[in-house]
Amino acid sequence: MRRVVFVIYEDIQPLDLVGPHEVFEHASGLTGGGYLCQVAAPGAGAVRTSGGLSLHAGHAIADLPPEGVDTLVVAGGRGVDRARHDTALVDWVSAAAAGARRVTSVCSGVFLLAAAGLLRGRRVTTHWAREAQLRREHPEATVDCDPIFIRDDRVWTSAGVTAGMDLALALVEDDHGRDVAHSVARELVMFLRRPGSQSQFSVPLWGARPATDPIREAVASVNAEPGARHGIADLAARAGLSPRHLQRRFTAELGVPPAAYVERVRVEAARRALAEAGEPVEAIARRLGFGSAETLRRAFHRHVGVAPSDYRERFRALREHT
Repeated sequence: MRRVVFVIYEDIQPLDLVGPHEVFEHASGLTGGGYLCQVAAPGAGAVRTSGGLSLHAGHAIADLPPEGVDTLVVAGGRGVDRARHDTALVDWVSAAAAGARRVTSVCSGVFLLAAAGLLRGRRVTTHWAREAQLRREHPEATVDCDPIFIRDDRVWTSAGVTAGMDLALALVEDDHGRDVAHSVARELVMFLRRPGSQSQFSVPLWGARPATDPIREAVASVNAEPGARHGIADLAARAGLSPRHLQRRFTAELGVPPAAYVERVRVEAARRALAEAGEPVEAIARRLGFGSAETLRRAFHRHVGVAPSDYRERFRALREHT
């Protein structure tokens, strides 16, 4: 039985604890008790979360031996800015991490790991909104807030909230294999499973929302099938507008012209294809509407800053490492 200790404190984000905890508990049920989950805080009992809910910490850190921890999971939340200055808590995390097989954080919990001196020379991630702060305050770490989680040897860090569940699934897979992890994901109605290389950012999520039905129709067609024909005439026909009217309304509602939006969606699809499969770059370019590998390379470099081949090598190395 592997001992998993969750570290919480006042004003954590509740899903940073509850999500990963549920993943491990479900995995424990499937493996006949593979995990012993313990929740520890500076003081045992009720812990207020950032949303006003109360969670129960079964252990006070002063009473819980730091030895014998298999996996340490540090939750995040706005309270981390106080917690990382709690000397007793930081010392306990440092002591537990010294002997733990794995040390992990969800979201801004990475700041508590940093306070414990655990990030030096590591490549780490966190929620995109805390990226600049983490870079500024901890230059000893290499901060990459594109992936939803990163493994650097025994230190695993993740982006915000639901990404903690993806991280926990990856840890379960590391322990018990893909079949168990997939069974847990099915029980929890989760995606099977988002790879760590998946970006925190997506064009549909982070772009402006169309305000009218014709533009929504055009945008939906691009997102549904990035490699289809999406010239201005094609999009105008789907929207029921003239090409000139479509161009003007699309740009006004989304802040970018149709061609630029199509390119961004195709580049994002190419990122996923490069990170998750071995499909040749030329084939990806044709399938996603770029026409040639060179066109894909130029667009990819404009948006991502590296060549497609370099991007693929980065995540191939990550998969081999994990």
